[in-house]
Amino acid sequence: MGAEALKAGVSIVTAIIGLAILSVILSKNAKTLGLVQNLSTGLAQDIQAATSPVTNTNGFSTTQYSFASQ
Repeated sequence: MGAEALKAGVSIVTAIIGLAILSVILSKNAKTLGLVQNLSTGLAQDIQAATSPVTNTNGFSTTQYSFASQ
């Protein structure tokens, strides 16, 4: 019975913590949307910077190379 009570207590505490986290994220005072937009913009810039040596684009060049078969 002691193990079951402990398991029930841990489940209740976990549910309370999860609800608190969810309420903070969805609060009207939270800037969740702005944070997600900033993170996605930063990630896109990181991916572009990482692939620029391969694609030769640095964000400005639109030159595309083609290889002619001989």
